[in-house]
Amino acid sequence: MQTYLVGGAVRDALLELPVSERDWVVVGATPEDMLAQGYQQVGKDFPVFLHPETHEEYALARTERKVGRGYTGFACDSSPEVTLEQDLLRRDLTINAIAQDQNSKLIDPYNGQQDLADKQLRHVSPAFSEDPLRVLRLARFAARFAHLGFTVASETQELLRAMSNSGELNDLVAERVWQECAKALATPNPQQFIRVLRDCDALRVILPEVDCLFGVPQTATYHPEIDTGEHVLLALEQAVALNASTAVRFAVLLHDLGKGKTPQEVLPSHRGHEQSGLSLVADVCARLRVPKDYRNLALKVCEWHLHTHRALELKPATVLKLFDALDVWRRPQVFADFLLACEADARGRAGLESQPYRQVDYFRAALQACETVNVQSLVEEGFSGTKLGQELRARRVAALAAFKRNNTSE
Repeated sequence: MQTYLVGGAVRDALLELPVSERDWVVVGATPEDMLAQGYQQVGKDFPVFLHPETHEEYALARTERKVGRGYTGFACDSSPEVTLEQDLLRRDLTINAIAQDQNSKLIDPYNGQQDLADKQLRHVSPAFSEDPLRVLRLARFAARFAHLGFTVASETQELLRAMSNSGELNDLVAERVWQECAKALATPNPQQFIRVLRDCDALRVILPEVDCLFGVPQTATYHPEIDTGEHVLLALEQAVALNASTAVRFAVLLHDLGKGKTPQEVLPSHRGHEQSGLSLVADVCARLRVPKDYRNLALKVCEWHLHTHRALELKPATVLKLFDALDVWRRPQVFADFLLACEADARGRAGLESQPYRQVDYFRAALQACETVNVQSLVEEGFSGTKLGQELRARRVAALAAFKRNNTSE
């Protein structure tokens, strides 16, 4: 029985990156051997055990054989005869197929160290194509390591394209697709995730609503980059620069979906794209089973982002309508996330990344003006029921009108 450190822990240590968790592979053991030493079995499809003291995962070395469609269609052999090299051969990328023994010696049968040095994401073997989820996983690694200069090896790029066109991506379980997308959005370069998927024809399967934005023109006066898809990727970059949460980045990714439905004859104008995009955002969220808070924010950003860009022009009643729609009174964090997404959108334009965005401060100050209207004071004045709501609205509009006069005059 021999144990080896494998996967991300070895890779990240070689890249001099922080190691967050460690995984181990065990060669020459049976489940009974592991249980006898106090390990706790947790794996269902194949034997995985938790160490009795460290609680780190130890998996028996295994091979996999494709027996059906999708990422679950595998038969596994985890007998004691399976070698370390056989276990590493089933892994996805060469940089993830390096092991380290208890004496810190590296075992690298598939030249992962060379690919780390060359900044290449390369599949270990043709068996990579047997698991369609690996298309998304590789795109996520491309996003995670883009800042280090990693690119996809040419032969792997060809394999990704073949997998994308095979139809097997359609068999992926929604929860696993969303899991990969969410992890990719959390990387330093989520736009690279989208680019890699698009380059291998996978984006049209996973996110066709985003894929169809590429090549759709916008008015150059407002969008020097012209291409809507490129604008979305620039906005994603800005969301990262603004330290936005994954939920905000997701909303930025979907905020302009309505532009993909604009009739050809009216391009490059996209009047009404906010409303036309709502059903598409809802479709994406339903298909991928996106968490409710992500969905709600994405819908709000899609519907109201142009109002934010025009904040200084809006009538007080319209500002109040937006505040009510966002429920700023009870959900201040949603309001903050919404404004951050709008700022990323505004900055996500070629050459305009550093342009001041007064609208955020304007809306925050406008909200403070509204909050000077005290509900309890109105109750003490004798208002109640419907009349209380009407009076509250009237006074908030009046407060916004006074604020606008003091803050938009030349």
